[in-house]
Parts: sequence; structure tokens; C-alpha cells
Amino acid sequence: MCGVVGLIGEDQAGEKLYPALFALQHRGQDAAGILSYDFERSQFHLEKDLGLVEDVFTTERRKRLKGTMALGHTRYSTIGSVDKEDLQPIFLSYPYGIGMIHNGNVTNYDEIVDYLRNRKLRWTFSRNDLEILMHMVAVGLSSRKDNPDLPASLAEAVKELLQTVQGAYSSIGMLADQGMFAFSDMNGIRPLLIGRQKKGDKYNYCFASEKQVFFGLGYEYWRDLRPGELVFVDKDRNLHSFVLSEKKPRPCMFEWIYFAGSETEWHGRPVYEVRLKLGEILAEECRKKGLDIDVVAPVPDTSRAAACRLAEVLEKPYREVLIKNRYVQRSFIVNEPEVRKMMVNLKLSPVQSEIKGKKILLVDDSIVRGTTSARIIRLLRDAGAEKVYLASTCPPIRHPCFYGIDFPDGESLVAHKRSESEVEKILEVDGLVFLPLNRLQEGLGLKNLCSACLDGDYPVPVSTENFLKTRNINLGGEL
Repeated sequence: MCGVVGLIGEDQAGEKLYPALFALQHRGQDAAGILSYDFERSQFHLEKDLGLVEDVFTTERRKRLKGTMALGHTRYSTIGSVDKEDLQPIFLSYPYGIGMIHNGNVTNYDEIVDYLRNRKLRWTFSRNDLEILMHMVAVGLSSRKDNPDLPASLAEAVKELLQTVQGAYSSIGMLADQGMFAFSDMNGIRPLLIGRQKKGDKYNYCFASEKQVFFGLGYEYWRDLRPGELVFVDKDRNLHSFVLSEKKPRPCMFEWIYFAGSETEWHGRPVYEVRLKLGEILAEECRKKGLDIDVVAPVPDTSRAAACRLAEVLEKPYREVLIKNRYVQRSFIVNEPEVRKMMVNLKLSPVQSEIKGKKILLVDDSIVRGTTSARIIRLLRDAGAEKVYLASTCPPIRHPCFYGIDFPDGESLVAHKRSESEVEKILEVDGLVFLPLNRLQEGLGLKNLCSACLDGDYPVPVSTENFLKTRNINLGGEL
């Protein structure tokens, strides 16, 4: 999972993406990058590095990002490594000069790499799956270089890509001297939104993973990018749209549950509103269990809205019993297990005065590996809690995700092949409540979701063994 943003039509577009990336920092903290394009000088400018946005983009680096078209990226590594050659954005010099970023995962990576090498004589430099998306675009455009209708040629190139490259991906790209494009996989699993700002008789355009980016830039949210849609904005700011697939959308439910910022919306469903509704429904499920509760408390920050609404429905006091260290990154998206364990201890501090002698209902957005949950429960017990119950706004996560969330190995999931009572014992909690899948759909107001990690119904078929082998190699493991 990553954060992506593209901007065309703005003076100093690259510099303006610097504050925009702060709005997407929660989507990736491994690295950040900006690629700008200067139409006057026909020149790309690239700045990217490991680290947080504020650490990567010094004043000197920002000043080098000249031009009226730019791409920005915050990286959360899943299939590639965290080496510098895998950082985004990346670009090719032929045809046109292409720069791209993406959010998601390609699930048939090795198959596409073999196709590019053996059929198209193209070699990859990195292990980042974005690079094969970019090569596929380049191959498609090269085969149509004599066609004067560039938007149509690009549409045909992307259509071939969508029919060949499997997985979940929302991508934004730039063509030197031509314009900016954006496209989504045929199931629309990953979010990409379009914003615009009136300038003269036309619009400047912005593409972004989340809506709050537009507010910071002074843009209005216009609409979502459709599944299998290509949008191309040429250098004169004319917008061309091509819907290349008729499939129904299968948006990832985990965006509303955990990953997306509370300020955004997707498919007309505001994230904060959904989280309130899930808290309301979860309260009903807790009531069925007959739990003896003194206070309701969230695991900060994502579950705060749900916990607040749950407390209102149950007519129980809402308390903040865990204080989050804002300078420690989200522990779930840290790759190394030992580092993740240490960060849980550093990230959350108990408020003992609100814990001692209390029967606490702890509300979390989800329970993935169980590492964080188990340590938090132990933290509350050590601080004097009489009882600790745990309620999750997400149903049990029993299956791996291959589409951009970093749990591709089912064995690492605490609920994998286990009953809820078995998970309860492992976590050493006095009571455990999961939201049922049908009630999650009720809270989201959507039924045609990607909920493969909950029910094993994958929109795009994938071989677990092959995917894990590729991932292991990409992360520096053995063949």
C-alpha cells in the first residue's frame, strides 16, 4: 500500500506536491519521491530517498523540482525491497520519456518479466512491480508510434496491459512533452480520485489516493477513477477518458477499516461516517455477548470514531486509556517482526488512572497478526485492568492479501485456520467480538467488495506459492 498523487497545470507543481505528500504519509513511511517535468526545457527532475517526507525533501531538493507537471509517492514496500533502486517515481527514456508511480501489487510479476525479456527484449533494473507496468505502457506506445492520435494509442496500450498484468494497481504517469495519465486495474481494488481547479476556461487536474490532498492544494474533489478506466490530460489540459473494462468494482474493504485517512471518501462512502456506523453495529454485537463493561476505549488512532460511537450506543463512558506517541510510525506496516514488537511498546503508553480496577472494552479496527493486540492487552493488565475485552470492526482476517496489504502469508495471521474462541485464548483476552462479514457490508453500504482476506474470494486468481516465492526473492531471500 502506498500514497500517490499527480498534478498537472500548476506552476512549480513539484514543490506543491511536497505538502500534499504529508496528507498521504500514513499510507507509506519507507520512502518518498517526487518527479517533475518542465515543458519549457523538456526536462525531468527527480528527488527520492528512504525516509519520511519531511526528511527526504530538504529546501534545496524541493527547489530543483521545476515544471508544471509532477508525480509524488509515499512508499510502503510489499513486493519489492526497500533499496533505493526500488523507490518511486521511476522513468524510462523511450518512447517520449515516461515517468510513473503506483499503489498496489502485481500478482503475476515473474510471468510479465519473462514476457518482457523474451518477447520484447526489455530488461528490468529493479524488483519494483511498477517497472513492469511502465515497460508494458512503453511497449504498447512503441508499437503505435506512427499513430498521430496519442490518446487512442495510450488507451490501446493500457488496455493490453490490463488484459495481461494481474493484480491490484492504481497508477499515475507522465509522458514527456505530452501530458499526464492515470489508470486503474479492471476490478478497481485500489483507490484513485480525481480533483480539479478552474483556471481560465479549463481545469488543472490532480489525481490522488485520498480526498484530503485536494483540500490542501485548493482543488475540488470531482470524482473517482472508474475500474479499468484510463484518463489522459494533455499538455493543453484537455481531458480524455477511456473506460477499458466493464467489470463491476471490487474496492478493498480494508481502506475504510484501516488504511485510509478519516477525511477521505471512496465510492461515495465517507471513511469517518463508515467508521461511526461500524462502531454502532459493533455495539449491537457486543450487547449480544452480555459483556460487563466499565469503560470503552480505542486503540489509537484509526478505531477512535468507532469506539466513540460504540460507547454512545452502549451508554458507557468513553476513555482514552492508551496515549499514542505521534513520532512512532504505524507498527502494522513495519516489515520486521522484532522491530514491530518493540514499536508497540514505544508507540502506546497506558493511562493508569483510567485503567486500574476497570473492566475495559478495547475497540480496534482489525486484528491481523495478533502481535499488537496481545501486547496491548498485556499492557492494560500490567497497568491494573480488572478485565480486558476486545472488539474488532473487521471480521476475522483468515486469508492472505496479495493486492497491496502486507500479509501475503496466511500462517502469520492469528485467525488463520482458527476459531474465534481459539483466537481469544491466544490473545489472553476476557472476551472477543468480531464484526460479522454481512454486518461489515451493511456498515459500508456496499456488497461488491474485495474481502478476500476475510472469505477467500479473490477477484484476481493468484498462486500463493509463486507469489510468496517472488516476494521472498524481491526482499533479498534465496531462489
